[in-house]
Amino acid sequence: VHRLVTYIFVYEDLISLTCGAIIIWYFAGSFEKNVGTVKHCFLTVAFAILSALLYLLLETVVSRVSEVEDAKGFMSVAFAMLGVSTTRSRMKRMLFFGIRVPVVLVPWFMLCIAWFIPGSSLLSNLSGLLAGEAYGLGYCFCLDFPESVGSKLDWVFPFSLLRRMPGLKYIPGSLAERRAFESSRVKPAPGAYPTQIYYCSSPPALPAFQMQQPDTQSQGFQHSCAPG
Repeated sequence: VHRLVTYIFVYEDLISLTCGAIIIWYFAGSFEKNVGTVKHCFLTVAFAILSALLYLLLETVVSRVSEVEDAKGFMSVAFAMLGVSTTRSRMKRMLFFGIRVPVVLVPWFMLCIAWFIPGSSLLSNLSGLLAGEAYGLGYCFCLDFPESVGSKLDWVFPFSLLRRMPGLKYIPGSLAERRAFESSRVKPAPGAYPTQIYYCSSPPALPAFQMQQPDTQSQGFQHSCAPG
């Protein structure tokens, strides 16, 4: 039973390990920023189990037609996270290799590209994508838990230990805390950007007797704005 989860850590060679590290950094990292560290860890295990069960179900049918590669590596979970992100995205189209395509089709194009990655299983990646899209469309609502639960789990072991680890970026479970964290990173510190200040001197006050002399007033009322 433990192999329903541990297969995502199995790599056969250095090339597949490198590809898996890049996929974890890109897809899993962006997904964690959207849901928080607690929910990301929970959904990683849930997507691994769902992908493995769906893989075992489809393997009995596909193996009669062609040879099926073993499920291994994190790529199936990455496709599940990609499926969730695209199904819940507000964008309709996006640039994919310079071409504007519907967002819902991007994971399927990525699935075709991943077919050429050494050590990847097409059936395993397909299972992960189907599991992620099912979750994104709301068919796996039992896997969702409210943000209040995620905020409480932030202070429970082992997540409380992860918060205190130096060099580790922990994403809180509350949406308000995540927005405050992102805004604190975007907001520049005072004096961070060089600015050039222009000072416009105010016109001098005219004496009362000059108001009765238009020619003298037009010659004396001259001011300029010089850079400070």
